[in-house]
Amino acid sequence: MTATSMGTPSAFEDLTYKKVAWRIMPLLMICYIVAYLDRVNVGFAKLQMLTDLGFSEAVYGFGAGVFFFGYFIFEVPSNIILHRVGARVWIARIMVTWAVISGACMFVSTPTSFYVMRFLLGLAEAGFFPGIILYLTYWFPSARRSKIVSIFMAAIPLAGLIGGPLSGWIMESVAGVNGLTGWQWMFVLEAIPAVILAVVVFCYLDDGIKHAKWLNDEEKAMLAANIVADQREKVDHGSFGAILKDGRLWLGIVVYFCIVMGQYGLTFFLPTLIKTAGIKGILNIGLFTAIPYGAAVISMIFFGRRSDKTRERRWHLVVPMYMGVIGLTGSALAGTTNTEIAVAFLTLAAAGVLSATPLFWALPTSFLAGASAAAGIAAINSVGNLSGFVAPFLIGAIKDATGSSNIGLFVISGVLVIGSFAVLKFPAKLVNK
Repeated sequence: MTATSMGTPSAFEDLTYKKVAWRIMPLLMICYIVAYLDRVNVGFAKLQMLTDLGFSEAVYGFGAGVFFFGYFIFEVPSNIILHRVGARVWIARIMVTWAVISGACMFVSTPTSFYVMRFLLGLAEAGFFPGIILYLTYWFPSARRSKIVSIFMAAIPLAGLIGGPLSGWIMESVAGVNGLTGWQWMFVLEAIPAVILAVVVFCYLDDGIKHAKWLNDEEKAMLAANIVADQREKVDHGSFGAILKDGRLWLGIVVYFCIVMGQYGLTFFLPTLIKTAGIKGILNIGLFTAIPYGAAVISMIFFGRRSDKTRERRWHLVVPMYMGVIGLTGSALAGTTNTEIAVAFLTLAAAGVLSATPLFWALPTSFLAGASAAAGIAAINSVGNLSGFVAPFLIGAIKDATGSSNIGLFVISGVLVIGSFAVLKFPAKLVNK
C-alpha cells in the first residue's frame, strides 16, 4: 500500500507530484487560455460586430450559444478516441482544427454564416476540455485532483485577464488596416497561437506515466501504484449504455448544467455588463474586465487547495455557487447607478461561478474510472455545456424584449440556487476523498 492510499503522503511523493505538475500544467494552462479566448472573444467582437453587420442581441445570443451544439455532438466520441490513441496526437489535432475555424470567423457577414462558423468551432473544439480532465486522471489521484484541476481551470480567468485588454487593444489599434475591421483582426490574430501550441503539444506532451522519460523508475512506480489504488474505489461500467443508467451521472449533468449556465452567462456578456455599468471605450472595457478575472484566479486556487486539504467537496462547491448568485443579482440591481458597486458585484460573481467549475469535477471523477471516466466526463461536459447555448440566447432575447439584461441575470441566479441543492444530493461519503 502506498503512502498516499494510507492518507499520509511522503515528502518523496509530494516532490514527485510537484515535478509532474511543473512539467505538464504550464503547457496545459497556456493551451486552455488560448482555447477559452478563441471561444469567448466573440463577446468582445459583439461590441463592434452588431453595429457593423446589423445583428440583433438575439442573433448574437443564438450565435454565441450554437457553439455548444457542435460541442455536444462530438464530445463523447472525441474523448473515447483520445483514450485510445493518446492525448498528444489528439489534443494537437483539436487545436489546429479550432484555430483554422476561429480565424475564419473574420469572414462572417450574415446571421447564417455567424451560426455556421460558431457551430463548426464547437465541433472542432469538442473534446479538448474533457480530454484534459481525463488526461489529469492518468497522473493525479482523487485526493490531489481538486487543486490541480483548479490550477488548470485558472486559465479561464487568466484568459479574461489577458484577453480582455488584448482584444480591446487589437480592436482599437488595428481597425481599418488592410480594409479589415477591428473584430476581424481580433479573430485572425488570436487564432495564431493555437497553431503554434499544437506543434508544442505534439512534441512535448507525454501520453501517460509510462511514457515519461523525465521520471525515474521509482517515481513511475509510485505514481502508477497510486493511480491503481485510486481506480479500485471507482466504477468502470463496461459499456456506454451502462453508464447512462447510473443516476449519479445524470445528477452530475444537472449540477454542471447549472454551473455552466452561470459561467457563460457571465463570460459571454461581461464586456457588455461592464459597459452597462458605465465604463466607456473598448480598451477601457477590456481593462476593467481584468478585475473580475483577476479575483477569480485567486478564488479558484484558494478553494481548490482548501478542498483537497480538507477532503470536503460538496460545501466547497456550494459556497462559490452562492457567491455567483449574490454577485449576479447585485450587479443587476446596481445597474448604471453606481459603477464601482456594479463592478464589485461582477467581481464577486466571477470569483464564484468560475471557482465552481473546477471544484465540480471532484464529484464525477471520485466514482468513474477507465473507459467510464472517458465517456462519463465527456457526457457530463457535453450535455452540461448545452447551457452555454441557453444562457447567452436567453439573456440576448430578454434584452431585445426589455432593453435590459437584468431579468436574464436573475434567472441565471435562480438556476445556480437549484444547482446548489442538487450538489448536496451527492452522498458526502462518496465524494469526500
